Amino acid sequence: MAGQVEACGQTRGAAQTPPMRIIAGDWRGRPLIAPKGETTRPTADRVREALFSMLASRLGTFEGLRVADLFAGSGALGLEALSRGAAHCTFVEQDGAALDALRANIAKLGAKTAEVRAGSVMTLPVAREPYDLLLLDPPYATGAGSVALDRLQRLGWLAPGALVSVETAKNESVEVAGLTADTERNHGKAKLTLLRAP
Repeated sequence: MAGQVEACGQTRGAAQTPPMRIIAGDWRGRPLIAPKGETTRPTADRVREALFSMLASRLGTFEGLRVADLFAGSGALGLEALSRGAAHCTFVEQDGAALDALRANIAKLGAKTAEVRAGSVMTLPVAREPYDLLLLDPPYATGAGSVALDRLQRLGWLAPGALVSVETAKNESVEVAGLTADTERNHGKAKLTLLRAP
Protein backbone atom coordinates (compact mmCIF):
# COMPACT_ATOMS: atom_id res chain seq x y z
CA MET A 1 0.00 0.00 0.00
CA ALA A 2 2.84 2.39 0.82
CA GLY A 3 4.19 1.88 -2.70
CA GLN A 4 0.84 2.89 -4.17
CA VAL A 5 0.74 6.07 -2.11
CA GLU A 6 4.27 6.89 -3.24
CA ALA A 7 3.36 6.14 -6.85
CA CYS A 8 0.52 8.66 -6.59
CA GLY A 9 3.02 11.22 -5.38
CA GLN A 10 1.24 11.93 -2.11
CA THR A 11 4.26 11.34 0.09
CA ARG A 12 6.69 13.15 -2.16
CA GLY A 13 4.81 16.41 -2.69
CA ALA A 14 3.05 15.98 -6.03
CA ALA A 15 2.17 19.67 -6.18
CA GLN A 16 5.75 20.93 -6.22
CA THR A 17 6.19 24.26 -7.95
CA PRO A 18 8.95 24.68 -10.52
CA PRO A 19 12.12 26.32 -9.20
CA MET A 20 12.33 30.12 -9.30
CA ARG A 21 14.76 31.58 -11.82
CA ILE A 22 16.13 34.95 -12.83
CA ILE A 23 14.19 35.94 -15.94
CA ALA A 24 16.55 38.29 -17.82
CA GLY A 25 19.88 40.07 -17.73
CA ASP A 26 23.34 38.92 -16.67
CA TRP A 27 22.01 36.11 -14.47
CA ARG A 28 19.23 34.96 -16.81
CA GLY A 29 18.12 31.41 -16.11
CA ARG A 30 20.04 31.10 -12.83
CA PRO A 31 17.96 29.31 -10.17
CA LEU A 32 16.94 30.92 -6.89
CA ILE A 33 16.38 29.27 -3.54
CA ALA A 34 12.91 29.75 -2.04
CA PRO A 35 12.56 30.19 1.74
CA LYS A 36 11.64 27.05 3.63
CA GLY A 37 8.24 26.89 5.31
CA GLU A 38 4.97 28.67 4.68
CA THR A 39 5.82 32.08 6.17
CA THR A 40 6.69 33.75 2.86
CA ARG A 41 4.95 33.66 -0.50
CA PRO A 42 7.49 34.08 -3.32
CA THR A 43 6.30 36.07 -6.32
CA ALA A 44 5.56 33.62 -9.14
CA ASP A 45 7.93 33.82 -12.12
CA ARG A 46 5.07 34.80 -14.47
CA VAL A 47 4.00 37.65 -12.16
CA ARG A 48 7.62 38.79 -11.81
CA GLU A 49 8.00 38.69 -15.60
CA ALA A 50 4.85 40.81 -16.02
CA LEU A 51 6.08 43.26 -13.37
CA PHE A 52 9.47 43.72 -14.98
CA SER A 53 7.87 44.19 -18.38
CA MET A 54 5.72 46.97 -16.88
CA LEU A 55 8.76 48.53 -15.19
CA ALA A 56 10.95 48.33 -18.31
CA SER A 57 8.30 50.11 -20.39
CA ARG A 58 8.33 52.99 -17.91
CA LEU A 59 12.01 53.11 -16.96
CA GLY A 60 13.60 52.22 -20.28
CA THR A 61 16.61 50.76 -18.48
CA PHE A 62 17.55 49.59 -15.01
CA GLU A 63 21.15 50.74 -15.50
CA GLY A 64 22.44 52.73 -12.55
CA LEU A 65 19.25 52.59 -10.47
CA ARG A 66 19.21 52.39 -6.67
CA VAL A 67 16.63 49.76 -5.76
CA ALA A 68 15.00 48.71 -2.47
CA ASP A 69 13.40 45.25 -2.24
CA LEU A 70 11.14 45.47 0.81
CA PHE A 71 9.50 42.41 2.40
CA ALA A 72 12.20 40.79 0.25
CA GLY A 73 11.67 37.09 0.96
CA SER A 74 14.06 35.23 -1.38
CA GLY A 75 15.19 38.51 -2.93
CA ALA A 76 13.89 37.53 -6.38
CA LEU A 77 12.64 41.04 -7.21
CA GLY A 78 15.79 42.91 -6.22
CA LEU A 79 18.06 40.28 -7.76
CA GLU A 80 16.11 40.53 -11.01
CA ALA A 81 16.72 44.31 -10.97
CA LEU A 82 20.45 43.78 -10.31
CA SER A 83 20.62 41.21 -13.11
CA ARG A 84 19.19 43.85 -15.45
CA GLY A 85 21.79 46.47 -14.50
CA ALA A 86 20.66 48.21 -11.31
CA ALA A 87 23.63 49.75 -9.49
CA HIS A 88 22.59 48.78 -5.95
CA CYS A 89 19.83 46.96 -4.09
CA THR A 90 18.96 47.10 -0.41
CA PHE A 91 17.00 44.04 0.71
CA VAL A 92 14.86 44.26 3.85
CA GLU A 93 13.45 41.09 5.43
CA GLN A 94 12.72 39.97 8.99
CA ASP A 95 11.85 36.25 8.67
CA GLY A 96 14.79 33.98 9.56
CA ALA A 97 14.16 31.33 6.87
CA ALA A 98 13.68 34.03 4.23
CA LEU A 99 16.92 35.75 5.31
CA ASP A 100 18.78 32.44 4.94
CA ALA A 101 17.43 31.99 1.40
CA LEU A 102 18.07 35.64 0.53
CA ARG A 103 21.70 35.53 1.69
CA ALA A 104 22.25 32.22 -0.13
CA ASN A 105 20.85 33.67 -3.37
CA ILE A 106 23.03 36.78 -3.11
CA ALA A 107 26.13 34.64 -2.49
CA LYS A 108 25.26 32.17 -5.26
CA LEU A 109 24.90 34.99 -7.81
CA GLY A 110 27.87 36.97 -6.49
CA ALA A 111 25.72 40.09 -6.11
CA LYS A 112 28.39 42.45 -4.81
CA THR A 113 26.14 45.55 -4.81
CA ALA A 114 23.51 43.96 -2.56
CA GLU A 115 22.95 45.06 1.03
CA VAL A 116 20.78 43.04 3.45
CA ARG A 117 19.00 44.65 6.38
CA ALA A 118 17.56 42.10 8.78
CA GLY A 119 14.48 43.61 10.39
CA SER A 120 11.04 45.01 9.80
CA VAL A 121 10.31 47.42 6.99
CA MET A 122 8.19 49.28 9.55
CA THR A 123 11.23 50.16 11.67
CA LEU A 124 13.59 51.40 8.95
CA PRO A 125 15.36 54.69 9.75
CA VAL A 126 15.76 57.80 7.61
CA ALA A 127 17.31 56.85 4.27
CA ARG A 128 21.00 57.63 3.77
CA GLU A 129 20.25 58.07 0.06
CA PRO A 130 16.88 57.93 -1.72
CA TYR A 131 15.93 55.06 -4.03
CA ASP A 132 14.81 55.21 -7.67
CA LEU A 133 12.77 52.01 -7.54
CA LEU A 134 11.00 50.42 -4.56
CA LEU A 135 9.67 46.87 -4.86
CA LEU A 136 7.23 45.81 -2.13
CA ASP A 137 5.74 42.35 -1.72
CA PRO A 138 4.10 42.51 1.73
CA PRO A 139 1.89 39.80 3.20
CA TYR A 140 -1.50 39.81 1.49
CA ALA A 141 -4.56 41.32 3.20
CA THR A 142 -2.59 43.31 5.77
CA GLY A 143 -2.42 46.80 4.29
CA ALA A 144 1.30 46.73 5.14
CA GLY A 145 2.33 48.04 1.72
CA SER A 146 0.40 51.30 2.06
CA VAL A 147 1.47 51.80 5.68
CA ALA A 148 5.14 51.14 4.86
CA LEU A 149 5.11 53.44 1.83
CA ASP A 150 3.55 56.31 3.75
CA ARG A 151 6.27 55.98 6.39
CA LEU A 152 9.16 55.51 3.92
CA GLN A 153 8.05 58.53 1.91
CA ARG A 154 8.32 60.69 5.04
CA LEU A 155 11.76 59.18 5.82
CA GLY A 156 13.26 60.12 2.45
CA TRP A 157 13.39 56.67 0.84
CA LEU A 158 11.83 57.81 -2.46
CA ALA A 159 13.88 59.87 -4.91
CA PRO A 160 12.03 62.50 -6.95
CA GLY A 161 10.08 60.66 -9.64
CA ALA A 162 10.76 57.25 -8.04
CA LEU A 163 8.72 54.32 -9.28
CA VAL A 164 7.10 52.01 -6.71
CA SER A 165 5.65 48.54 -7.22
CA VAL A 166 3.39 46.86 -4.67
CA GLU A 167 2.10 43.29 -5.03
CA THR A 168 -1.15 42.62 -3.17
CA ALA A 169 -4.08 40.24 -3.32
CA LYS A 170 -6.40 40.99 -6.23
CA ASN A 171 -9.08 42.56 -4.00
CA GLU A 172 -6.68 44.95 -2.17
CA SER A 173 -6.00 48.55 -3.11
CA VAL A 174 -2.90 50.64 -2.48
CA GLU A 175 -3.38 54.34 -1.81
CA VAL A 176 -0.67 56.58 -0.39
CA ALA A 177 -0.98 60.34 -0.07
CA GLY A 178 1.60 62.09 -2.22
CA LEU A 179 2.07 59.19 -4.65
CA THR A 180 0.30 59.05 -8.01
CA ALA A 181 -1.22 55.78 -9.20
CA ASP A 182 0.31 54.78 -12.54
CA THR A 183 -1.41 51.45 -13.24
CA GLU A 184 -2.92 48.32 -11.69
CA ARG A 185 -2.81 44.87 -13.29
CA ASN A 186 -4.31 41.60 -12.07
CA HIS A 187 -2.34 38.38 -12.52
CA GLY A 188 -4.21 35.38 -11.12
CA LYS A 189 -4.68 35.98 -7.38
CA ALA A 190 -2.13 38.83 -7.38
CA LYS A 191 -2.48 42.49 -8.24
CA LEU A 192 0.48 44.66 -9.24
CA THR A 193 0.14 48.36 -8.50
CA LEU A 194 2.64 50.90 -9.82
CA LEU A 195 2.89 54.31 -8.16
CA ARG A 196 5.05 57.31 -8.92
CA ALA A 197 6.62 59.82 -6.50
CA PRO A 198 6.42 63.53 -7.37
